[in-house]
Amino acid sequence: MRAERLVALLFTLQRKRGATAAELAGELGVSERTMHRDLAALRDAGVPLWTEQGRNGGVRLVDGWRARLDGLTSREAVAIFAFGVPEALGALGLGTAVSAAHAKVSASLPKELREQAEHVAGRFHLDAPGWFRGEDSADSLAAVTRAVWESRQLRIAYRRRDKLAERLLEPLGLVLKAGVWYLVARVPEDDAIRTYRVGRIASVELLDQRFSRPADFDLPGWWRRSSAEFERWTMHLEVTLRLSARAFRRLPQVLGLESMGSSLLEHHPLADGWIQARLMMETEHIAVGQLISLGSEVEVLSPASVRAALAEVGAAIAARNAPQE
Repeated sequence: MRAERLVALLFTLQRKRGATAAELAGELGVSERTMHRDLAALRDAGVPLWTEQGRNGGVRLVDGWRARLDGLTSREAVAIFAFGVPEALGALGLGTAVSAAHAKVSASLPKELREQAEHVAGRFHLDAPGWFRGEDSADSLAAVTRAVWESRQLRIAYRRRDKLAERLLEPLGLVLKAGVWYLVARVPEDDAIRTYRVGRIASVELLDQRFSRPADFDLPGWWRRSSAEFERWTMHLEVTLRLSARAFRRLPQVLGLESMGSSLLEHHPLADGWIQARLMMETEHIAVGQLISLGSEVEVLSPASVRAALAEVGAAIAARNAPQE
């Protein structure tokens, strides 16, 4: 996009302090004619450029002038300006910081790039939680966030089914997935790293004791590996189905959009217009509960136990809802 190229050009000039149009064109991968047009656009946007003639001449920024976008790529600038303050950052106490960055970027962007950002904001919106539910209630999030920032130990009471369990934790990071906050923490008792749903923390005590964060701990990498292992551990029932085209389209809703990718092993169309699919599901009980929502547009081919259980539930529904005399 031209707007991104203009910001890239501005950063290049700021870094080099000066270069010929040919050098700039080569670095940004455009023709010299395009580069002259881009330089004119920067001048029109108020960037103080001047041209020095002679053997060592070229286009230069006025000495002492620096864009307030220093350090941002053009895509980052557009993203900050276009999307404002995500609620997730507000929940972590970063809303004011992002608002300040938004204001600085807004004041510094050339008119064309600002218009592009507004164009993006009017056409794309991020809504993290899934359908039919709000974000996870996490009353302890503020205290947990502070512990993560300050590398301080936490003592929590954690809801596990019908009882509370106490834990001493060294919080390493927070992850927001589908509107649900998760705390990744080390348990000093056994030196294990575990995940806790913040919404299930009944009480939290922020301790004065600080800890040394593992130098090699990579939160995104750990989360990817942990998530993959969790899916392998929970999805151990292979089910083969025949589905109508409409039922197949509804599978992401039935299984959960985040689970669809790891659940669906293979699928292919059949001669009658239906689709045969092979899925990994959790347990027989959960599989029946999920598949019953597809009604008469699903047929279980295997295993036989799931087919029989689904038929039993269907028969019970039919009997319960038979016409009254």
